[in-house]
Amino acid sequence: MRKLMRLLGFAEYGWDELLLAILAAGVIAYLLTILVDWRLSFSVLPPLLIVFWFFRDPNRSGPGDAVTLLSPADGTITDVIEIDEPDFLNAKALRIGIFLSPLNVHVNRTSCAGVVRFLKFKQGECLPAYNPKAPERNESMSLGLETPEGRKIMLKQITGILARRIVCEAKIGDPLACGQRYGMIKFGSRTELYVPLSDKPIAAVKVGDKVRGGETVICKLNME
Repeated sequence: MRKLMRLLGFAEYGWDELLLAILAAGVIAYLLTILVDWRLSFSVLPPLLIVFWFFRDPNRSGPGDAVTLLSPADGTITDVIEIDEPDFLNAKALRIGIFLSPLNVHVNRTSCAGVVRFLKFKQGECLPAYNPKAPERNESMSLGLETPEGRKIMLKQITGILARRIVCEAKIGDPLACGQRYGMIKFGSRTELYVPLSDKPIAAVKVGDKVRGGETVICKLNME
């Protein structure tokens, strides 16, 4: 079923929601037809199309090399700041935050190739993803990667006011390719990239820029 979802251009993680939406639309359309007026049955199409639009998952391709980091999500850059990251990097890091509106593709992708060395789920609130306090207070899932060169980066999935479910299928020890899908956040959210300052990261984006997961270069490492 997952291969079929991918072939049709939809996120493999959205099968349950898509099936439920189709069944609900079918039942409502049937009831409207027999109880009211068959023409009203078409009213189920707009909400059904919105669900299909949310779970779309286009193929993406971006430059992959040892010093280029791709966006882990579609959306808008909300902040590019330096911050302490004590969970996996244990160092000061450059954090690039991305806000995903309900209209964005919500599948998350790796920013570079690497092996999963760290996973941490944190329970929390569901503040709006654009709220400055959301990164610290909202429910989140952190994923730490070790690159083939021995460097570390961390990706974080964060819920929003509508997002109530984080999907992260990566496991400790999994090798992930650059731009590989590893999960999604359902219905509005935030995704972050953390890069140690010791790797001399240079942001390739600024606040307000639109990015595409697995395609847009958002950071480069100034390795000497």
